[in-house]
Amino acid sequence: MMKQALLDAAEAVLSEHGGRALTLNAVAERAGVSKGGLLYHFPTKEALVQALVARVIAEFDELIGSFEDGGPGSYTRAYVLATFEILTGEARAHRRWSAITAAATDPELAEPLNEAMGRWHKRPCGEDPDPATGMAVRLAAEGLWEVLSHRPGLYDEAQLADLRTRLLALASG
Repeated sequence: MMKQALLDAAEAVLSEHGGRALTLNAVAERAGVSKGGLLYHFPTKEALVQALVARVIAEFDELIGSFEDGGPGSYTRAYVLATFEILTGEARAHRRWSAITAAATDPELAEPLNEAMGRWHKRPCGEDPDPATGMAVRLAAEGLWEVLSHRPGLYDEAQLADLRTRLLALASG
């Protein structure tokens, strides 16, 4: 439980103040623990960032799994639904994801995220009614994620809802 609270504190520091503000002292202060208490769980800043990256990967995998229904195009639809949940859900978690990926600028720290991205995008599209369309839909969702990372308010709720509907229709064939 303490590890999760420390990760929550690190995410808050990143979201509110950016990557440069992510220091062990700032995280310990935000979490209300001593630096030694933080170091017990995360002996280095790199270990903390690795844990943040692992948590967002697991969270996205879990979201995809929760939306898969097993029908044709199921994985691509689940990918779109998970993406929109993160982009437009109550928590608007894309800001957190953006901050965490920005913190993982070291290639070694970013490698698990790169591997997950490869897994998410290279999953065989054979279950899609049209594999090329399935790939294009996933890439469009990924592109929207990237755009909203830089300009969160670019599209209003109605535009995002329409885009979600269109991507899901494409994924269903």
